[in-house]
Amino acid sequence: MMCRREKRLSSGNFGTRRMEKISVAVVGTGYLGKFHAQKYCNMPGVELVGVVDVDHKKATSAARRYRTKAYKKYQEILDKVDAVSIVVPTQFHYQVAKDFLQQGVDVLLEKPITTTLRQAEELIKIAQKKDLIFQAGHLERFNAAVTAMRKLLTQPLFIESQRMSPFPERGIDVDVVLDLMIHDIDIILSIVNSKIKRVEAVGAPILTNKVDIANAWIRFENGCVASINASRVSQDKRRTLKIYQPDNYIFLDYHLPKLSVCRKYTKDGRGGDFSVRMEDIGLERNDPLEKELNSFIDSVISRRAPLVSGIEGKRALEVALRILKKL
Repeated sequence: MMCRREKRLSSGNFGTRRMEKISVAVVGTGYLGKFHAQKYCNMPGVELVGVVDVDHKKATSAARRYRTKAYKKYQEILDKVDAVSIVVPTQFHYQVAKDFLQQGVDVLLEKPITTTLRQAEELIKIAQKKDLIFQAGHLERFNAAVTAMRKLLTQPLFIESQRMSPFPERGIDVDVVLDLMIHDIDIILSIVNSKIKRVEAVGAPILTNKVDIANAWIRFENGCVASINASRVSQDKRRTLKIYQPDNYIFLDYHLPKLSVCRKYTKDGRGGDFSVRMEDIGLERNDPLEKELNSFIDSVISRRAPLVSGIEGKRALEVALRILKKL
């Protein structure tokens, strides 16, 4: 039996905006999964055909709210969708994603994409073999401040990130490195065009039996150094990134969002005495999750590679696992 996407390809209709709506489902209706369902529900050109959760009460509640159908088992919708958001606990990422990819369904898989590199490699190979869209859910890539920041990059020498938050009410299934720090790992890897030379890290479990607070140092072969701090046991929420370069440094606040650059200006234009000026960069307000999901659907339609591919998701996971080993 051909999946929905294969039928469209065989009829020559897939990839045009005049086609019938893209059929999408969300697997996992926890804290983040509900937001995925909300965005798809209101997205032009998309039909949310179902939400899935082993807790059928959660699925039913989400289905009622977002005008769709509830399912308890994701296997029931494998042949009903063109694309899927998988927002389940990390330990289930591999098997759920594998089943959808083998069925020929395009996949957006929340971070971290898997628990092991071998699992990530297998998913990537399946997606490549079947010419499928496989996007890793690294949300910060779609933050307006991150997009604008890239235009200011010249030669990063030192990078400092802080991602602190109070202890979450949602369930915790991974260490803080895979829960929070991996966001910054992904951003830093996309900034620094160099191989990693050395990784050092410290951390400790505080409120759970997993690491709740951690600091990592990454030294790259080109000389750039990144200091990454992550905590889910802080009193306040802080998500900042500082990038130091010759003659300037960049300050980014993911949460506000806000972007500033402090530049060095020589008074005579030839060196000698100089002054320093801080400039705020204007940003267009956007909803990063909405932008991420729109980007995913655009890739599904156009068949262009996603902004954050499974390969990049695997690369962030690889560094995160190196940090965990150091802990």
